[in-house]
Amino acid sequence: MAYVDAEITSQPECWRRAAELATTSAPALPRPGERVAVVGCGTSWFMAMAYAGLRERAGQGETDAFQASEFPAGRRYDRIIAITRSGTTTEVLDLLTAAHDQSTTVIVGDPGSPAVGLATDSVLMPFADERSVVQTRFATTALALLRAGLGEDLSAAAADAEVAVRAPLPVAPDRIEQATFLGRGWTVGLAQEAALKCREAATFWAEAYPAMDYRHGPIAIAGPGRLVWAFGEIPEGLADDVEATGAALVHNRSSCVYATLDRWAAGRKPLDPMADLILAQRFAVALATTRGLDPDAPRHLTRSVVLA
Repeated sequence: MAYVDAEITSQPECWRRAAELATTSAPALPRPGERVAVVGCGTSWFMAMAYAGLRERAGQGETDAFQASEFPAGRRYDRIIAITRSGTTTEVLDLLTAAHDQSTTVIVGDPGSPAVGLATDSVLMPFADERSVVQTRFATTALALLRAGLGEDLSAAAADAEVAVRAPLPVAPDRIEQATFLGRGWTVGLAQEAALKCREAATFWAEAYPAMDYRHGPIAIAGPGRLVWAFGEIPEGLADDVEATGAALVHNRSSCVYATLDRWAAGRKPLDPMADLILAQRFAVALATTRGLDPDAPRHLTRSVVLA
């Protein structure tokens, strides 16, 4: 079994631990009404996007998400949250250094990393750290922590994750030549992350868009042998438009492709979108295997980007 397979499977328990950690880490997390920026690189940036959408939807305050390298110099926030698995990424360390006069919190997998010493506060998650280059459980566990910090009960999401780690994939990877992932609101970040997993693990052509914007051009590439995978709610009529192209649609709120999952067989609610992301992670790893690639050794990538 690849490292990434085992790490994907461990996510339900990681999310439960993150929910507990959110209680003891409350002083390091944003308070209602604070103006907050959340930063990260790659996968961590996409989790920042998802959290920003959730926090604003919950009415807890203005929340912006930035790539660490693109943080607007001189802008002030009540708190800056940096998500970094390794705690060694150059852009994140540079930002924490530059923001020394602001309140900063780092969510990190390695307690001994330099990011911990640079931040005002830290939330340590060594239980979610990973050996694999392709990031899976640390990212979703960081988002689970932040969701719990908003007051969400993560027990249902963790139960959905238990389904997602063992359920059949909704589509066979060897029948798909291209995938587009869609989201709305906070799930746009999940869509971006799902597409990145396909590119990282399998060097596979994958894109991501807000669902409302998909028909403004990107739908032109849809067709037989191609996949559209949507997280959360989708606009009315979009499913019919995708079907008309001949592309396969994966959408756990409306599509019969999920009929094999026991949640649907029992007539229950659709999976939490974060658990749906687990299925997309597994799809990406299966793509890699189908293409004769090692998902633990992705091309041109290292576990942390450290620049000279």
